[in-house]
Amino acid sequence: MAIDDILDEHEQGERVQQWLRSNALGLFGGVALGLAAIGGWKWYERDSLQKQYAEADRYNAATEAIEAGDDDAATRTQALEPGVLSTLATLQLAKSQAEAGDFEAAIASLRDAQSGDAALQAVIDLRIARLLIQTEQAAEAKALLVDAEDANALEVRGDAEYALGETDAARTSYEAALAKMDVGSPMRRMLELKLSEVGGTPAGDDEAQS
Repeated sequence: MAIDDILDEHEQGERVQQWLRSNALGLFGGVALGLAAIGGWKWYERDSLQKQYAEADRYNAATEAIEAGDDDAATRTQALEPGVLSTLATLQLAKSQAEAGDFEAAIASLRDAQSGDAALQAVIDLRIARLLIQTEQAAEAKALLVDAEDANALEVRGDAEYALGETDAARTSYEAALAKMDVGSPMRRMLELKLSEVGGTPAGDDEAQS
């Protein structure tokens, strides 16, 4: 190896050492920061998982209380953190209250179960509307389903309109519901009977008469 090469290697080594001395604090600080970030993330994941397990346990306790008809079922359900589990438990609570004949309590529970999920909120609104009709609050039920689009919601809106004596509006809602309902649906015959009740003619009857 030539002397020039040795000197170049020595000079390069000196420069590396000098750079390390100048930047050691930043390097070690960056490594420490990276390790802290990793450790913090792992702690967050562990803590989040523990909270999820704890919430699942509270959900199970609430649903067991509902099924058993315990007096503290509503309290346990209301204590759940807002989210899917809370909404599901509240739906189960409302179903239990309705089956026991306490429709007002069921309506109140469902109104507490507001969901950020559009599909789940539609289910909640539909159940509220049905209970409102049962408790002679059909006008409120109709207002709740004013923008109804699917077959079930349109049918219930028709029920509300029929309860209000608005047969023409009910007929329109039932016809729209039938148009959206699957031909093989077991609920179709009931809907056709409702349509006939308000002066409408199911599509099958039209074909039979022609």
